[in-house]
Amino acid sequence: MKVHQIQVGGMQNFSYILEDEETEEAIIIDPSWDLENIEQIIKRNDLKVKYIVNTHHHFDHTLGNEAMTKLTGAKIIQHEASELKHDLTVTDGDKITFGDSELSIIHTPGHSKDGICLVGDAKIFSGDTLFVGNCGRVDLPGGSSKELYHSLFEIISNLDDNLVLYPGHNYGPTPTSTLRKEKATNFVMQKRTEQEFTAIIG
Repeated sequence: MKVHQIQVGGMQNFSYILEDEETEEAIIIDPSWDLENIEQIIKRNDLKVKYIVNTHHHFDHTLGNEAMTKLTGAKIIQHEASELKHDLTVTDGDKITFGDSELSIIHTPGHSKDGICLVGDAKIFSGDTLFVGNCGRVDLPGGSSKELYHSLFEIISNLDDNLVLYPGHNYGPTPTSTLRKEKATNFVMQKRTEQEFTAIIG
């Protein structure tokens, strides 16, 4: 699975194109701004886009859905808790397949009720649940420091340390990381009680 990581817009968002190199089938994660950059990659690599997947419903991750649907004919996938327009609904444990590639859906609320991570091929696409060196904010509607604590410490912490982290924003010292590094160095991933975490994050 080839990853095209594209920084877009003024909020340092990352959009992604994931390419199954055997079949040239692909998915787009979180299209928002600078859609011409996504379009160029699709055309240059002659990709067939099967799905548009949103890690959560916030506008800076979904703004380009309609334009990308018109361009590619792809179906929009969102978590069942999302209230935005979409074609296909996923929940925790579901799989998304494109070509010979497969990603598992992990529901990770906290930044938003419908937040998901996508895991597969030794990679995790974490949206705004976990950044390099930080985590998503919890002060927006649907945010919950308690839910984020659960997502980070009871779900993500138990995943393979070798997973390469692809976050939803370029907010850290590097555009990617590994779960091992984040568990060791990211202050939000250090062991603490839910009450301590809430006091720091909330």
